[in-house]
Amino acid sequence: MTDTTQSDVIVRRVAAAAETVIARRSGYLFGPVFDFLTLGGGSLIVCGAIALLLPNGIPIARFAVPITVLMLVINQPHFAHSYQMFYRNFREKAFGASYARALRLRYILAGLVVPAALIAFLAGTALSGSARMLGYGANLMFFLVGWHYVKQGYGILIVDSVQKRLMFSERAKTVFRINGYTCWITAWLGSIRALSEPNDYIGLTYFSFPVPQPVYDAAIVVAVLTTLAALFVLVQRWREAHTLPWNGVIAYLATLYLWVIFVGINPLVVVVVPTFHSLQYLAVVWRYQLNAASPERGIGFSLASFVGFGMGLGFLGFMAVPRFIDIVFPYDKGLFGPSLFLFCFYIFINVHHYFMDSVMWRRGNPDVQQYVFGRPNTATR
Repeated sequence: MTDTTQSDVIVRRVAAAAETVIARRSGYLFGPVFDFLTLGGGSLIVCGAIALLLPNGIPIARFAVPITVLMLVINQPHFAHSYQMFYRNFREKAFGASYARALRLRYILAGLVVPAALIAFLAGTALSGSARMLGYGANLMFFLVGWHYVKQGYGILIVDSVQKRLMFSERAKTVFRINGYTCWITAWLGSIRALSEPNDYIGLTYFSFPVPQPVYDAAIVVAVLTTLAALFVLVQRWREAHTLPWNGVIAYLATLYLWVIFVGINPLVVVVVPTFHSLQYLAVVWRYQLNAASPERGIGFSLASFVGFGMGLGFLGFMAVPRFIDIVFPYDKGLFGPSLFLFCFYIFINVHHYFMDSVMWRRGNPDVQQYVFGRPNTATR
């Protein structure tokens, strides 16, 4: 058997395995157990076990290998998939007639203007020798992390509520969004208060700024009040329907409180939370890709190809390309440290990812309705 035919057999076996998870239970992305574990419930189990069994975490050397594997298999592909989806048929999305004008402008902004501005900022500050200015990129990234997390947690709640036909009123959705934003701002203010000294990120130093105690205290009060309001809305909906979209509720609460507000309860929790955030994202992306796949190619083959390409693209963007450039390209390593391009790639991909997601997953984007809530391109299996 030649190498070519061996490769073909391997791909077909992977595709055949993927076919076994295509079936979609009514009211779920995939099924009750899979949705529970990937959308947030799995993080409650794992992080709860960590807090109980490893209250002080473990030495970094002991989990360096598994964390690296998780990055390659889960974290990095979740970023890569956003590029695969966003720039698919980009010309039509940005300049065609299939999308509303406002949405086309958002695609142009997130797909062309934002990356150009990020490249100009990162390149300009590096060429000018301003390491401190370049470090502000890390501040922007960490500022957007919480925003991205709570928006995704809210989105999963809404997706699950629609899947189960347990929709919330517009007023209830507003309460959930406001609560998410206040939890994010409170957590961010707390983090920059804790980081009062210069901090290192991939070899570069970034600086926080002082937050007055009254401002932080006021944020905590508002977050508590909006949390109570959100819980009241959930109780009220439960009384009306005698049930709730539980996987969505767990995803919302886990995202806001375990992943954002109380993520610092354990150093190991801080490390593993991005993996669960990525899993949450991948569950929706995989359903999207399955529904969008061409039946002629085979649904399982399409998903396997999509995932495999995402893993390769993530490896190139987060590891191979920036590390190669750091080695071969001469620059002042005394000023910027040994990983200037790795730092720039991380900042660019993370920040750009948030902007792309804000367009792809917004209400009113027809792709969401068609490929997340719609039926697959093949008959139900």
